Amino acid sequence: MNIYYLLPCRISYDPTRYPKYIPEAYCLCKGCLTGIYGEENFHFRSTPVYMPTVILRRTSACAGGRYVYTEDYVTIPVGCTCVPEQEKEADSVNSSIGKQEMKLLVNQNDKPASE
Repeated sequence: MNIYYLLPCRISYDPTRYPKYIPEAYCLCKGCLTGIYGEENFHFRSTPVYMPTVILRRTSACAGGRYVYTEDYVTIPVGCTCVPEQEKEADSVNSSIGKQEMKLLVNQNDKPASE
């Protein structure tokens, strides 16, 4: 069973944009609401979901007594989702380097003994 609810939103206003008003969602919680009673779980984090959108941006030019607009692509937060919280690795500054080294070691061990 999926539970849907309305997210809080802020209204973004820009007089040089069409549309001038755009609702933007934001996440209320740091963690995610899970369980039967919707307890906040900090093993997950609430993160915004973005949607690419085309708007019209007014330029400084006029043609025939009317404003000239150009297309502009923006990303707008439209909702929130839960993602697992990453575990902190204290002994490594860049954990991806350690993962690459591990992959190399694993791949070396996969070679047939006949080589």
